Amino acid sequence: PTESARKWRDHELELVEVVADQVAVALSHAAILEESMRARDQLLDQNVALNLARQEAEKAIHARNDFLSVMNHEMRTPMHAIIALCSLLLETELTPEQRVMIETVLKSSNLLATLINDVLDLSRLEDGSLELDFGMFDLHGIFKEAINLIKPIASIKKLSMTMILAPDLPMYAVGDEKRLMQTILNIVGNAVKFTKEGYVSIIASVAKPESLRDWRRPEFYPVSSQGHFYLRVQVKDSGCGVLPQDIPILFTKFAQPRSGSSQNSGGAGLGLAICKRFVNLMGGHIWLESEGVNKGSTATFLIRLGICNNPNDALIRPQVSSRVRAYHGSAELSGQKPI
Repeated sequence: PTESARKWRDHELELVEVVADQVAVALSHAAILEESMRARDQLLDQNVALNLARQEAEKAIHARNDFLSVMNHEMRTPMHAIIALCSLLLETELTPEQRVMIETVLKSSNLLATLINDVLDLSRLEDGSLELDFGMFDLHGIFKEAINLIKPIASIKKLSMTMILAPDLPMYAVGDEKRLMQTILNIVGNAVKFTKEGYVSIIASVAKPESLRDWRRPEFYPVSSQGHFYLRVQVKDSGCGVLPQDIPILFTKFAQPRSGSSQNSGGAGLGLAICKRFVNLMGGHIWLESEGVNKGSTATFLIRLGICNNPNDALIRPQVSSRVRAYHGSAELSGQKPI
């Protein structure tokens, strides 16, 4: 204090200042140490929570893998046996009542088998384990085979089915034949399913580079390159149609439109959701257009395929990214008998 009788000397004041500085440094280090200890405790707590979350995720993955294993073998195998036996039973002499019951069992079995296949494909798509199997295939034959599979169902409903293949559509292409077939069958099958009377038409053509901009959706930017082309497939029908505001939800899993007669047909299920994943995986885009209920609809998709200059070359493979590898799945639709 200034009024103190003690007279402080310069070296004494310097000593006090040095001690005060050391105390300040010690207090600062103590605060930093305390904050570090608190951060370490928080980090330990977070590590414990992360370990618990990782263990739960591993349990969920194991449970899903076990479920897929059961679906793949324990459920699909007996379902295929039921379908085969019912098909054979229908070829025997049955009373009208027995035939109706067997046909009902067969129809239900086919629906369940389709759902099992869709769930398996969707699970592989979501976890990234479903990969494209590229190879050369008969592009015209794909459409003819799809029409042959769908025609019996359309003829029962007395629907007119037409298919137009553009003159410039290549006879052969390079891509995933199985996934393209599955996409066509899903979209055309939906068109037949939701059309009570009228027509279903399929138009396949090559999307010209100068026209890609006109067909491009806002979220899709096609990239043209040598050795590839964009296949454009358009499926039109005179069916129940859908409200414009309901179109986006149709590409989600088990979508149910808020209005429209499609509700009475069981919704879209997994078909369009899987088609969208397949088309995106093949470097394309899919969209649906409709003017409203009972005004029909038009489903269009673009996919990127490789140009096959020499159909006799069995070693033709497109240049794909390292994340797309060969996949050999068991979900095959092209060999199933239409019921």
